[in-house]
Amino acid sequence: MKKTKRPASRATGPKKRKAVASHRRPAAKSRPKRAAKPRSARTSPGGERKRQIIAMFAQEVPITLRLMKAYPPGQDSFTPHERSAPAVRLAHTFAMSNGVAVKAITGELHMPPEFPPAPATYAEAVESYERGATELLEALERMPESRLSETVEFFTGPRQTGHIPVASLLWLMLLDAIHHRGQLSVYVRMAGGRVPSIYGPSADEPWI
Repeated sequence: MKKTKRPASRATGPKKRKAVASHRRPAAKSRPKRAAKPRSARTSPGGERKRQIIAMFAQEVPITLRLMKAYPPGQDSFTPHERSAPAVRLAHTFAMSNGVAVKAITGELHMPPEFPPAPATYAEAVESYERGATELLEALERMPESRLSETVEFFTGPRQTGHIPVASLLWLMLLDAIHHRGQLSVYVRMAGGRVPSIYGPSADEPWI
């Protein structure tokens, strides 16, 4: 039997590769960048707390000053009780609180604190408080926000001291001034002065 010849293989060039479908993900659309907030609009940690403290001092200082100026003149040594401080020394307490707060802010507070002596007259005590309040508000504005979390040594009890945050000391000085302001309102009444409105109406300054 004759063998059939196989047809000669066709000459072919290099084999073409089939195109493989790409499985790459489409490039993500670039998101528009958000506009950066201006520096004044940014809030850093503690910023709100600092503004709150400044706002409270700014609110309470005029109230205290108004009450101090309501005390009748010529009675600097008045005292409602033998164990109570004279009016001039009580008025000096407000300036002392301001001084402690300023030194705590600036890092100049040392124990025991050095308090200036009481002035000779009540009018001088009022002037001293007014100057100190202005100095305190300016120091608060300049204070770095981080200073609120730093600590200072101060009284924590009878013959006891400890390290407390500057923020806590500032609140303590503010509340101490409010406490002594209540005392002074009694002095004003007993010395024959007119007690102004503090957080609400008084007998001498009704709201209705």
